Amino acid sequence: MLQACANVAPRGVYVCGNTSTSSGLTVTVTREGNEFAMEAGALMLADQGTCCIDEFDKMSSQHAQMDLLLSRHVLSLHKANKIKRNLNETTFDGSEIEENSFRERLRNTDENIDHLPHTLFRKYIAYAQKYVKPYLSDEAKEIIKEFYLSLRKQFKTGDCTPITTRQLNSLIRLTQARAKVELREEATRDDAKDVIELMRFSLVDVFTDSSGVLDKTRSQIGTGMSTKNQVMRLLTLIQRKSDAEAKSVFKTSELKELSEQLGMEKTKFYQALQTLNIQGFILNKGQNQYQLVTAI
Repeated sequence: MLQACANVAPRGVYVCGNTSTSSGLTVTVTREGNEFAMEAGALMLADQGTCCIDEFDKMSSQHAQMDLLLSRHVLSLHKANKIKRNLNETTFDGSEIEENSFRERLRNTDENIDHLPHTLFRKYIAYAQKYVKPYLSDEAKEIIKEFYLSLRKQFKTGDCTPITTRQLNSLIRLTQARAKVELREEATRDDAKDVIELMRFSLVDVFTDSSGVLDKTRSQIGTGMSTKNQVMRLLTLIQRKSDAEAKSVFKTSELKELSEQLGMEKTKFYQALQTLNIQGFILNKGQNQYQLVTAI
């Protein structure tokens, strides 16, 4: 699927996460004699286009480097005594391998679709990216606002996945993208409804347990109650330390000291860090540093 996206994109690059390094994704500095040269990586080559990264879960060490690039569209280089900042606007597609993939349910979809030629589809995407800049209508804004506030109320307890402005920003971008697909300058209430339906489907898919009951704490903080309690207690200590020291960025060693106060094993500690990072409570800043993003 990702290879197909890269093939039809006006400027598409496909890489596999388990064989790519941080330099291979961003910029590699090579030396010839006394001169240095910079060779663009996958994300730079896909500037103004689409970069498709397969097996994204296998490259956790590169997540911090890509966070700045994807959130601010800026790449900072500090190599060979040179400091360079590059603006980069790349559409990013990533995938992880799941045992129970939905592809089985969509096995026959391809047979029912009359595909556009790749050349025509590539031009269509290029035109939409360059010329179509949708804005939200007043009705679309109101629908998104109501849905976002309702999510905040439903997921407001400590054991639930936090709903932050990231989700709001995602709703806005998806609504604009829905209008852009049809080359429309205005994102209407119907676009917003389609996106909200997609968001609801994803929430049900993630948080529904094996018995079909909607559990907002599922896939949130481990599987057992003891694991959930330990992770939440660690997050509470991080929050207290942040309030006491008036800072939000901590070294891994500092967080490990907090886990030792709870009697947490080393393996459980790193699992807890990964869980808090994935769920958006803390952000991996690289260089063994984490930033507290969302309080309980």
